[in-house]
Amino acid sequence: MAEPHEAQIVALQRRLDRERRTRLAAEAIAERGLRELYDRQQQLGLLEAVADAANQSSTVAEALQYGVRTVCEFTDWQIGHAYLLDEGGLSMKPTSVWHGVEDGRFTDFYGATEATGFELGRGLPGRVLASGAPAWIPDIAADTEFPRAEAALRDGLRSAVAFPILLGTEVTAVLEFFAAHPLEPDETLLRLLAKIGAQLGRVAERERARDRLLHDALHDALTGLPNRALLADRLAHAVARTARDQGTSFAVLFADLDRFKLVNDSLGHPVGDALITEVARRWGQSLRPGDTLARIGGDEFTVLLDGIEDVNDAVRTAAGMMEALAEPVLIGGQQLFISASIGIATSTMGYDSADEILRHADLAMYRAKVLGKSRYEIYDPVMHELAVGRLSLESRLRQALHEEEFVLHYQPIVSLEDGAMVGVEALVRWRKSESELVYPDQFIPVAEETGIIVFLGLWVLREACRTMVRWQQEFPRDPALTVAVNVSARQFGQHDFVEQVSRVLAETGIRPDTVKLEITESVSMMDTEYTVEVLTQLQRLGVCVSIDDFGTGYSSLAYLHSFPMDTLKIDRSFVAQLDRGDQGRQIVGTIMNLARDLKIRVIAEGAETSEHVAELKTLGCDFAQGYYFSRPVEPAVISGLLAAQPEPGRSAQRLLDREAGGPPRPEVHIGGVDAQPLERPGALEGAVAQA
Repeated sequence: MAEPHEAQIVALQRRLDRERRTRLAAEAIAERGLRELYDRQQQLGLLEAVADAANQSSTVAEALQYGVRTVCEFTDWQIGHAYLLDEGGLSMKPTSVWHGVEDGRFTDFYGATEATGFELGRGLPGRVLASGAPAWIPDIAADTEFPRAEAALRDGLRSAVAFPILLGTEVTAVLEFFAAHPLEPDETLLRLLAKIGAQLGRVAERERARDRLLHDALHDALTGLPNRALLADRLAHAVARTARDQGTSFAVLFADLDRFKLVNDSLGHPVGDALITEVARRWGQSLRPGDTLARIGGDEFTVLLDGIEDVNDAVRTAAGMMEALAEPVLIGGQQLFISASIGIATSTMGYDSADEILRHADLAMYRAKVLGKSRYEIYDPVMHELAVGRLSLESRLRQALHEEEFVLHYQPIVSLEDGAMVGVEALVRWRKSESELVYPDQFIPVAEETGIIVFLGLWVLREACRTMVRWQQEFPRDPALTVAVNVSARQFGQHDFVEQVSRVLAETGIRPDTVKLEITESVSMMDTEYTVEVLTQLQRLGVCVSIDDFGTGYSSLAYLHSFPMDTLKIDRSFVAQLDRGDQGRQIVGTIMNLARDLKIRVIAEGAETSEHVAELKTLGCDFAQGYYFSRPVEPAVISGLLAAQPEPGRSAQRLLDREAGGPPRPEVHIGGVDAQPLERPGALEGAVAQA
């Protein structure tokens, strides 16, 4: 009976053991689960705290400091430090972000870290930079790739871990931590640290976006140069500094590209943008490192020269900027010649505001444009009075155009073979009142700059064509009379210029081959491909083209040969030298030879004396105009002259032969337009008066 009883006891004992083991296993599982739950809660708490800190931090440094301190407290690691990526993006540099060194501990390791930067792949920070992932050193003493090992071991640091602060996949910072005993890698902890790095990366992203917005707000989007707002801030500081210290001085240079609108109108804004960028690059290289070059809009640039000795420093800078534009700009296989007008204002005038000195530099720049462009001018108080007058003139010009106050005068163009008048050149005047006639040199520059010239030029073309049609009907001859009309740079650059000419031809009914459009040599060379295209289209219309003021610009003979044109007009400055020695005759003779080679006609402007006319005939010049024949006169005078020349050729010569006495004083041309005519009539006018 005992044996069965003992067997039952053994079985019961085994059962109790199994239940106890099961209970212990369950308790162990529960304890492990609770521990894991606690750890996860701690980790979540840490991530939440880091996320809150990231959201509240205003700078990356502030967020990194919080991250270093929090991780040290969470892991009980002794010391933590932050590295930032240097500007080159290929190495890490130490920062002032530390934890655990506040009480003077770890001085050797602190000093070694502060003195060391880590290139890509070198040391613990460099390793993390290269991989973009956390790195763990279980035992510093056994790691041969840890340059600060001696200092770390002296301070009792045995293990290390580092992880990146990521902006997307880009490493922007590295946090490293050290413990006093060896530590094996903890994958769970590494994953946690990676998440912390991503959280702190949001601060870097936010700061970078803020910096980008601030930069964009203060810099020009096209060139990257400071814009008007940043220039105004720096200029205000310069004004305030000069007010405090009379021994310091500065200068402002206001630069505007000449004829830039023609580039935009003819080649398009992408080419204009490329030109602006290249000009900014060249000027940036020509300035001192501390100078401020700003683009304040369109083709306008401003330079702030701080710490100058005198105005000569500013003059040398302006000359250097102009020299930087001497070489043509190559864009899309095209050579573009560009120049600039520069105004200079210095602080020696005693300015109270940035706006005032900027305005005065602008006035000086405008004066440089009026005086011929591609030059610099220094501000003086007289320029302010001129600017006020210019503003009034601009307003008055618009009113004059609206009220039809402009009139045309015409200067005869004469055949040197037989003295016959073969055509006229139309020249605009402003009839301000019955007794006041304003000549072009007084208003054309303002009309050019403000764009009024586009509307005025179209009116001149239409009116000249209408008048010539009337003369051709009243005074028919073979070949028919022609009319020459000057075309401004702005007109020529209009995208629909050819269409404008076509409409005028249709409206007036004039024969296209009796219309001669005159463009200056400089305008023709501004953009040679565009010039060839427009001239070709005009040729298809049947319109003739003349290159005006030839010899005063910078023509390339290769391009000149490719231009579809009919006539060269020799500038009056060369004709004036014909009776002053051999040099004048050689220049005109060279132009004549060129014209013969190109099989085009030549008109000499500014024939003022009988000697001029005789020399031109000897050189084989086809046509001439000037005060020897007639000043620009009203249409009625031209009608009278034509009526007195019923038979072309012989009669015209007889009229010329009637004129006795010396020639009149020459008419002055300024900027391609004629100034006020002088009193004495020319040969044709005198002949008509006597007839």
